[in-house]
Amino acid sequence: MLIDEKMAQVDSFSKKMLIFASDMSKKLKNKYKAFCRWQRMPHHVAPISETETECPTCHTCYVGNFCPRCGQSAKVSRFSIKSALLNFIDVWGMGNRGMYHSLRDLVLRPGYMIRDYLDGMRMAYFPPFKMLFILTTFSLIVNYGFNIKMTTYDEHRQETLIHEDKPADNGKEKNNIGNKTFRLINNFQQNYPNMASLLTVVLMSVFLFPFFRRMKTRTDLRYTEFLVAMIYSANMMTLYEIVIMFFCLPSTLYILVPHGMILLPLKQLSGFSWMKTIFRTVIGTAIMMVSIIIVITIVLIVLEYPDIVEPTKYRV
Repeated sequence: MLIDEKMAQVDSFSKKMLIFASDMSKKLKNKYKAFCRWQRMPHHVAPISETETECPTCHTCYVGNFCPRCGQSAKVSRFSIKSALLNFIDVWGMGNRGMYHSLRDLVLRPGYMIRDYLDGMRMAYFPPFKMLFILTTFSLIVNYGFNIKMTTYDEHRQETLIHEDKPADNGKEKNNIGNKTFRLINNFQQNYPNMASLLTVVLMSVFLFPFFRRMKTRTDLRYTEFLVAMIYSANMMTLYEIVIMFFCLPSTLYILVPHGMILLPLKQLSGFSWMKTIFRTVIGTAIMMVSIIIVITIVLIVLEYPDIVEPTKYRV
């Protein structure tokens, strides 16, 4: 009898757990579907206030959110910590133009945000080039010591490399053109990470534009519009880099996560499937890398062997 009672308790508990797991999976699916619907929805603008307000600056009576004469907001209150903080960040140009919404949407719905911006919703989001300058500044601040370890990220990266096994040196390192080319690219990425990211995005916009010129969502995309989309993608990448550097995460994540996440805005903006987005991005990036290697190799050959360009018999 005791064994039967215990078996019955186990069966009832397992049934409750199955019912709980089924309910949780349904709730998660519904929340995910609601999140996907929210991602695709355009930016929601606050409705116009129907209350009549007298402007404290020019004493104009009006109905709306802003004074039509001087432009002051209808929501004027006493100074608080929030208002003082907003005035402080306004010095950096972040007190308006939806900086918070831009950062949030770059993380949660980057491609759809870029779509809204290209469709004309300019006042709803922060300008891409201005955001690039501000995020690059914060990235440099975090990189040079404003993090949880209060050390530069390069020092943290060198500390992690000390624990890795180094390959045995069986002789002198080969000093051919190929090694010089890859060493030059690697040194430039390590010494100037932000400049390398910006240059990479500009080059990627040139080489990826032919593959994304005719999207499902936009059949007549211009290069300047695609460049703006790539600048916003660079801002998204810089956000992830700031988080990784602030928490001093492994350098592998610093390379893989930001560059891997660039597929998300391209997929959302173009409307292509994941396979088509990955294929087009990989092909365009491969062409870009091969072109860069060829150009740098030619430059190094000219510098290393000037006789190829200027034969000795023609010299004075």
